[in-house]
Amino acid sequence: MLHKTRGEDMTRITVLLVMAVLAACATQDEAAEQSSQDTAQAVRDFIEVRDLEELSKMATGSRDRWTDIEEEFLIYEGRRETYLVQFYRRCRELNDNTRIVADKRWDSSNVHARSDTIRGCQIEKIYALTEAEVAELESIGEAPGSRN
Repeated sequence: MLHKTRGEDMTRITVLLVMAVLAACATQDEAAEQSSQDTAQAVRDFIEVRDLEELSKMATGSRDRWTDIEEEFLIYEGRRETYLVQFYRRCRELNDNTRIVADKRWDSSNVHARSDTIRGCQIEKIYALTEAEVAELESIGEAPGSRN
């Protein structure tokens, strides 16, 4: 009969705990990724259902603001108009919480779809938004009653 030492038991317990923590982290990352994909699809569905007007450019200024919906979309609030901006890829550069500035190319007062960038992420499409559409987009991905 083999006798286990206390040290062997502690090693096995430690290994099992580490494996459990790693599994929990992986599951959490997968859930976050799935949630992000669900939000992006909800925005795509919103665009299609609402038949949003696609624009070739949007006016920009020095006091513009933005709200990210998901790493592929953001709501860009200009001085007069509000826009939904869609990037070609996920734009993780938006996550560092610094002021957003549209990268200027050849036009100092407009940003163009398919040629210009925001924070280095190339803009695929720009859509005009009404105030009601902005409110609806901002609530995508939130649980009912979770708004403050």
